[in-house]
Amino acid sequence: MRKIKISAVSYTNTKPFLYGIQNTAIIDKIDLSLDIPSDCAQKLIDDKVDIGLIPVAAILDLPVWEIVSDYCIGAVGAVNSVFIFSNCDIRDVKIVQLDPESRTSNNLGRVLLKNLWKIEPQLIKNAGDYAQSTDPSTAFVQIGDRTFGKKTQFKFVYDLSEEWQKLTGLPFVFAAWVANKPISKEFTDEFNASLKFGLDHRVELLKQLPSRPDFDLEDYLMHKLDFDLTEDKKEALYLFLDYVKTL
Repeated sequence: MRKIKISAVSYTNTKPFLYGIQNTAIIDKIDLSLDIPSDCAQKLIDDKVDIGLIPVAAILDLPVWEIVSDYCIGAVGAVNSVFIFSNCDIRDVKIVQLDPESRTSNNLGRVLLKNLWKIEPQLIKNAGDYAQSTDPSTAFVQIGDRTFGKKTQFKFVYDLSEEWQKLTGLPFVFAAWVANKPISKEFTDEFNASLKFGLDHRVELLKQLPSRPDFDLEDYLMHKLDFDLTEDKKEALYLFLDYVKTL
């Protein structure tokens, strides 16, 4: 039987899912690759994989797609790993440098700039050293493990999931398990069970992760991230896609 090709994000936020996949029988039925979010999305768009844990904004580039899991990378309020860092109040920002690794977080930032903060700064893609903000009116989007411990380095820090909740009253979905072709119910049921196994064993997973004095991994994986793809999160996902279409 042909193995299902799956691409997953390589950040810490995906570790519970990977723990479940790698410690259940599903691992023998898949070809798994670990990628940054933008590459994960591109592989699904290019049909190099069958399922991807993709940034949800990339759904708009798929002619055919289906969410194939009850789980996601989401948050209710602050997520503590998706930020705009700035040296000035966001309403005084003139330039925003975008994160080269994530389309969804960049678009979330753009949605908030337009609809919450009501500003139109210049947006810079592929800045040479984008994750710096020495200019007093320049800010930058940054996501994932590279943000750990960074909140204290900037005077103004905006958690984009928290700001989204201020705008909409809803949680946020950063990434979902999406297929670009029909996947059997038998497989998706087993896949869901594997993901649940990982989530149920986060305490064991935490013992395997290197400690970080500058970041509370336990709080992040147990509380800040919210992995259940609830009806509220589905509503938020479709609302976000509607916002992105207006950018």
